[in-house]
Amino acid sequence: MRELDDLLDEGAAVPVEGWDFSWFAGRATEQRPPWGYARLLARRLRGTSAALDLQTGGGEVFREALDGAAAAGGGPGRVAATESWAPNAALARAALAPYRAEVAEVPDDALPPFEPGAFDLVSSRHPATVHWPGIAHALAPGGTYLAQHVGVGTAAALTDFMMGPQPVTDGRSVRRAAEGAERAGLQVVDVREATLRLEFFDVAAVAVFLRKVIWIVPDFTMSRYRGQLAALHEHICREGSFTATTTRYLIECRKPHGADGW
Repeated sequence: MRELDDLLDEGAAVPVEGWDFSWFAGRATEQRPPWGYARLLARRLRGTSAALDLQTGGGEVFREALDGAAAAGGGPGRVAATESWAPNAALARAALAPYRAEVAEVPDDALPPFEPGAFDLVSSRHPATVHWPGIAHALAPGGTYLAQHVGVGTAAALTDFMMGPQPVTDGRSVRRAAEGAERAGLQVVDVREATLRLEFFDVAAVAVFLRKVIWIVPDFTMSRYRGQLAALHEHICREGSFTATTTRYLIECRKPHGADGW
């Protein structure tokens, strides 16, 4: 029990602002999709005049892509981002300051607070919600939305372990995304999907993951789920790890020429 208490105390103390997952090194692993999102985004940014990143978190992935574009001698003249959580917005302002980024703190389901048709590239990595009319509003005619979304059933094994069996809906499916894009007047030009392995090697890593990725167990707190965390600790001690799968899909959409800002 002392080992469990020590691990849970450690998991409770780790800051969860931003999308920097370096703390998990040696404690959890997640396979990456084969398309290499940050590198792909960097290549697109090289030929872009104005770029907007939605739900940017702490700006870490967008900054990585901007740095990659700059290293190759290109990048947008105008850089902007949105983020709904104030601590993350502050991190994003600092991370994106070298690019003089406009970082707007707005709800995830709000219209981006920029003029219509201002951006020829809109991006997002793992948005909590996808506001398709807002994406169409922000894109210039001929502009591109390039994003990596979380797919159906991500970490379902962990959700079920903590909460009991839960229904898996299609709210995050490729089909629903394509329908939403098309209703907003966008054309889906590319979709790629991947199922990936997620593995935890101690219960502190699970606790930090659930504190950070809040939609896996929506009502998670350390005290509320202490019993399940104790059972998960026993499982990891017995089996060596706890494994689940995640799903990701890359989606690219284009706003047709001649379309208006909404």
